[in-house]
Amino acid sequence: MSCGSRKIQIRNIPPHLQWEVLDGLLAQHGTVENVEQVNTDTETAVVNVTYATKEEAREAFEKLTGHQYEDYSFNVSYIMDMDAAPPVQAPRTRRGGRSSRDQGACQPGPSGGFGSPRPRQYDFPLRILVPTQFVGAIIGKEGLTIKNVTKQTQSKVDIHRKENAGAAEKPITIHSTPEGCSSACRMILEIMHKEANETKTTEDIPLKILASNNLIGRLIGKDGRNLKKIEEETGTKITISSLHDCSIYNPERTITVHGTAEACAKAEALIMKKLREAHENDCAAMNQQANLIPGLNLNALGIFSSGLPVLPPAAGPRGAVPSVAPTGYNPFLSHSSHLSGLYGVPPASTIPHQHSAPEQEVVYLFIPTQAVGALIGKKGQHIKQLAHFAGASIKIAPAESPDVTERMVIITGTPEAQFKAQGRIFGKLKEENFFSAKEEVKLETHIKVPSTAAGRVIGKGGKTVNELQNLTSAEVIVPRDQTPDENDEVFVKISGHFFASQTAQRKIREIIQQVKQQEQKHQQCAAVSPHHSK
Repeated sequence: MSCGSRKIQIRNIPPHLQWEVLDGLLAQHGTVENVEQVNTDTETAVVNVTYATKEEAREAFEKLTGHQYEDYSFNVSYIMDMDAAPPVQAPRTRRGGRSSRDQGACQPGPSGGFGSPRPRQYDFPLRILVPTQFVGAIIGKEGLTIKNVTKQTQSKVDIHRKENAGAAEKPITIHSTPEGCSSACRMILEIMHKEANETKTTEDIPLKILASNNLIGRLIGKDGRNLKKIEEETGTKITISSLHDCSIYNPERTITVHGTAEACAKAEALIMKKLREAHENDCAAMNQQANLIPGLNLNALGIFSSGLPVLPPAAGPRGAVPSVAPTGYNPFLSHSSHLSGLYGVPPASTIPHQHSAPEQEVVYLFIPTQAVGALIGKKGQHIKQLAHFAGASIKIAPAESPDVTERMVIITGTPEAQFKAQGRIFGKLKEENFFSAKEEVKLETHIKVPSTAAGRVIGKGGKTVNELQNLTSAEVIVPRDQTPDENDEVFVKISGHFFASQTAQRKIREIIQQVKQQEQKHQQCAAVSPHHSK
């Protein structure tokens, strides 16, 4: 095969070799764009690797040919794209980083090699914490116990033994279908209980599930209803760790379930069902935002949930400091992260005048009075950084009276700037505990619309406003009997969590744009044929 290809195939890879180790070997020779595992009947593994340049592929070919790993010697050959055998799963694209789920999965563990399927690029794994003293029993002699678990449940199970050295607990990541995750979890619980009986351990062995902080509010439900229901259905007691335990590098909360192994396993299935639903809703909302704001590149926003399809984050595993700035979610993320290349250029058709900048919008966001100090920050530093980060003007209106419970924040900027500024404010309020652990941050936002467009926002018999509320999950109100201001505009009130509010704002702006375009059309028609008589 000619060496003019960027793609090589590596054969005779030991089945127990960690992806992490192979990744390190491949990266020594250049920028790896893609790695695909190939279906084979052999015990050893085969991968197709695409480098950024032919020169890098040539170096990898020369250096990796005959490379010894334990008793295995790599066989390397050049391949063209059409020669590549079908991959086991969708290839993992390297540019833009790998998902935090993937990175967690790359930690050394007895089953983290090629013997089990590589996780999909965007799955929703089950993350649990287990007492360190039970890790040996879970792995088993020569890894046989965990191999049995992965085989029976069709799962990929990563035991992160090297994380948090000396810690009393170790994280385990399980990649599979929801049923596979639950089956693997049940088997691990049974192994721990059996080991506890044999070693005469008397202490309680709860199930501890790790979940991203931004999903917790929806798991808990209004007034804790969801959790109470799960407790009643399974006969368990469930508690959730404090928000104070979260940090920029560990946005996870610990859900602790007390009960029998059987009861805990049942609770796990119900808890993960709720978390998956919340995660999928966020995915849908994120994708919708990408469509609603032309040219918006969500990849580097730094304010949303990790592992989402539109966000390939580079956040490290639990407790580890990543080597690059995290680009996945965190409402706690610093303002300076990934400011470059944040937005693509909006298509010309989306800009009112082809060469003009995107239209400046004004939004009035209401926050609790006691949160004003946190938003302003010491000597005004936080609000200045936020304005710089978002590329927006952010001002806090004076209080109308000393005892007001809410203050108005006036945000002026492009749609992208609004998205970033509002997202960080919602995140800041959660971070600073202005909303309890059981509450999702929901704020009221006002936007002004031309009085001529207010009727269109409401729709005939309230049809449009009802559709808006159903679509966005936000509460949308156009107060009756408003007197238009000096610009002939009236307020529309929007209440809801961040995604709901953003989607409603964008949809209402679309309606305003349609009304303006129709008015311009009528004016043009009138100008062309003035006072046209019968």
